[in-house]
Amino acid sequence: MKESYQIEDVVDREKLAMFLSKEGQHLLPLVNLLEQTSVAVDELIDVTGRATIEAVLLLSGRALAGEKQRGRKGGEVQWHGSQTGQVTLSDRKLRVKRPRLRRRGKGKGGEVSIPAYEAMQSNERLGDRILEILLCGVSTRNYARVIPHMAETVGVSKSAVSREFVEASEAELKALCERRFDDTEILIVYIDGIVMGEHHVIVAVGVDTEGHKHILGVTEGATENATVAKGLLEDLVERGVAPDRRRLFVVDGSKALRVAVDAVYGADNPVQRCRSHKVRNVMGHLPDHLKDPVKATMKAAYRLDAREGIARLKKQADWLQNEYPSAARSLLEGLEETFTVNTLDIPPGLRRCLCTTNLIENPNSSLRRGTGRVSRWKDGKMVLRWTAAVFLEAEKRFRRIMGYRDLWALKAILDDEQVDGEQEAA
Repeated sequence: MKESYQIEDVVDREKLAMFLSKEGQHLLPLVNLLEQTSVAVDELIDVTGRATIEAVLLLSGRALAGEKQRGRKGGEVQWHGSQTGQVTLSDRKLRVKRPRLRRRGKGKGGEVSIPAYEAMQSNERLGDRILEILLCGVSTRNYARVIPHMAETVGVSKSAVSREFVEASEAELKALCERRFDDTEILIVYIDGIVMGEHHVIVAVGVDTEGHKHILGVTEGATENATVAKGLLEDLVERGVAPDRRRLFVVDGSKALRVAVDAVYGADNPVQRCRSHKVRNVMGHLPDHLKDPVKATMKAAYRLDAREGIARLKKQADWLQNEYPSAARSLLEGLEETFTVNTLDIPPGLRRCLCTTNLIENPNSSLRRGTGRVSRWKDGKMVLRWTAAVFLEAEKRFRRIMGYRDLWALKAILDDEQVDGEQEAA
């Protein structure tokens, strides 16, 4: 039988704080860091607990008022007892006992603040930390459960956490919407839609010539909405993704989005329709016993030369036409553009990641995990805030695309065709 043990707090916290403040030569660098707000308070408390924080407050006060000396009044700034206060950690607020200082003869109006205490209270990492925890799937109702129980806490109510998150995520959305790409050569643009409750969001991700991924923008609306799709692309133009060069666009199966690419960037840009979307759309019109063989046929055809692959899938559509005409129509719609990458003669190592919008699926998965506990989307602005926050967080972990070493070949192909097109126009 297992026995349960309880660790008793046998150390007087006030005595420990006094000891640490007297033997505080090792804490002085921490005092300087805190007063300059160079380090988060929770990085200290994880080491020595609240007693260390209180010792730091005593040391900070001692720098202004000198040592406490019984029976002496001291200098201009004097010790004036202590009171309960709280300091801001990155994920909560911690109740501490803080010293008080006053200027000689000034009474209540002569209160002198403790520099380290002021720095702790103004810690700006609170909102960022709450945002990080919420994006890990912790709801505002359950937030208090994930906070370490090593200290008494205050200020972790559902409404307080929600306010902090709104402020932090609005800042993320603003940062994303104001990004500039004037000095970034975007070679590939992926565009896909996300459904969140009753709301739709379009996300654009760019890849530069070195293979690095960039979140270009988000907007509320479905990819089937031509006005919304065009508006997103026009916003990218205003922020530096100008139509001054040919790019490869990888999009979902939306006709409106396809039209928007031509309208904003010109019809000479190659467009690759997402094969994953195409397969899912066709499967949606088929009975279960036909899904696997038709899917296998489509995937095999995509590995062929463009002309041969298109011919194979047209034969497949002819076979489906009589009994499953909707599946045949879905297969034939935009069929040639599912083979765009094949026609560009791109190296095989790079081709794989250019045939689908799966590149966006990773942050999409993060978004689904992060919003799994959201039971109600209040409005479109809330959806955009969450999307921007999740995607920017996911961007920090982005790796370069597969086959990025062959991007020079894609760039050469696009540049050559652009020169040929300009010469023909001249």
